[in-house]
Amino acid sequence: MRILICDDEPLARERLKRLLAEIPEANYVGEAENGIDLLEKAARLRPDVVISDIRMPVMDGLEAAEQLAKLPEAPALIFCTAYDAYAIRAFQVNAVGYLLKPVRQQDLAQALAQAQRLTRAQLQSLRESAAATVTATASGAMAAPSDTRSARKYIHARTHRGLELIRVDEIRCFVADQKYVTLFHGEGSVLIDETLKDLESEFAERFQRIHRNCLIQMDYLESLEQVGGQIYAQLRGLNMPLLVSRRLLPVLRKTLKNH
Repeated sequence: MRILICDDEPLARERLKRLLAEIPEANYVGEAENGIDLLEKAARLRPDVVISDIRMPVMDGLEAAEQLAKLPEAPALIFCTAYDAYAIRAFQVNAVGYLLKPVRQQDLAQALAQAQRLTRAQLQSLRESAAATVTATASGAMAAPSDTRSARKYIHARTHRGLELIRVDEIRCFVADQKYVTLFHGEGSVLIDETLKDLESEFAERFQRIHRNCLIQMDYLESLEQVGGQIYAQLRGLNMPLLVSRRLLPVLRKTLKNH
């Protein structure tokens, strides 16, 4: 995995280089000190991944990211910054990672693994989705009704490591607890700032509500089990029975029969 780093602080670049040297899959190919320098070197060195600071002179990392996306073989982008205020903007330019300084080697390795799992086609899909969002926001357009929008293929989640990108087809379920929603996937769980109602509307073709506080992805439903007069859904890859409400059980059984 060819990696280009960008930071206006020499010490920060050196620290990243030391961290990368301990990651077997990482192949450091060069460094840049601002956004203009980054664009020139990215076009010449053709990295698979760019790790960039955000606040830099001449051209900042966000502006550079918009230009990077226009390259014929645009690299995956991981932001590495001391500030968490740019997270939403990072979403819009399709960063696959958002790490807060000082970066830990384990978090860097996980972000690189995430970037490595994304194919060029998947990255292009993300960019097109983000471009549509930015265009709609800039024009003041209202969001289209859920039945006319394409459902996302990835969901972003903010964690202690920064931003994580999770494939929708790897999500087992969404579980609400008061004002929070927990997303359970193949490698663990994360909190997301979304509502079950919106998620149910967007992913109606894949997810089924089984309780007022739970949506499950039907592809992972293995069985329905009765325990003590209650019905529980058992999902593949999730060691946690999920209660099915009596009101929604007939709908679930009908969906399961036709699935």
